[in-house]
Amino acid sequence: MNNWLYKMERRFGRYGIPDLAKYLAIGQLVVWVIVMFFYGDLLNWISLSRSGLLHGQIWRIVTFVLVPPLTINPLYLLLELYFLYFVGSSLENSWGSFRFTLYYLIGMAGAVLSCLLLGTYASGALLYSLFFAFACLYPDVQVLLLFILPIKVKWLGVAALVLYLMDFLRAGLWYKGAMLLGLVNFFLFFGPTLWQNYQNRKRREAWKNQWR
Repeated sequence: MNNWLYKMERRFGRYGIPDLAKYLAIGQLVVWVIVMFFYGDLLNWISLSRSGLLHGQIWRIVTFVLVPPLTINPLYLLLELYFLYFVGSSLENSWGSFRFTLYYLIGMAGAVLSCLLLGTYASGALLYSLFFAFACLYPDVQVLLLFILPIKVKWLGVAALVLYLMDFLRAGLWYKGAMLLGLVNFFLFFGPTLWQNYQNRKRREAWKNQWR
């Protein structure tokens, strides 16, 4: 564990939110039902937008995480909410409530900064950050792709990374900055370890090459 995480956990560990992923999934389900059957304009009041924030609607920095997948298909909704719950609860089981809560809060902060940069925000970056973290911690876990093909999570992570990098390379400068801000929690938590692994691999390859 990085030193800064260890220090924060020792000082603020009691403030973690147990079962955060469950509450997020339930909250998104409730909002979806309200939007679909009772009050369709609710999304306009809880989504993250720069104009709303600049007009003092500061509740948006919290409520945007309750925006559900924008689909009218209940099956697709339940699958995405289950994905959120499964990945989030797995990270919490591995890290503990405080560290997962901190990871998500940093992701939210990155989302707000991204929104201020671009004017709008989509929830995709937060989901990417959760999935990338899950793929790093549980690379050999197998899931059923399309409910048929067994595949290890690390390969899904590689595929997701390729798609993310393709979008990044095609994006304009401001959007590139927003995409990086959207993954700030992943970079903070995993960046040092990934860089160290890369350096170790380079040293091993250099050592092998000197004997060829």
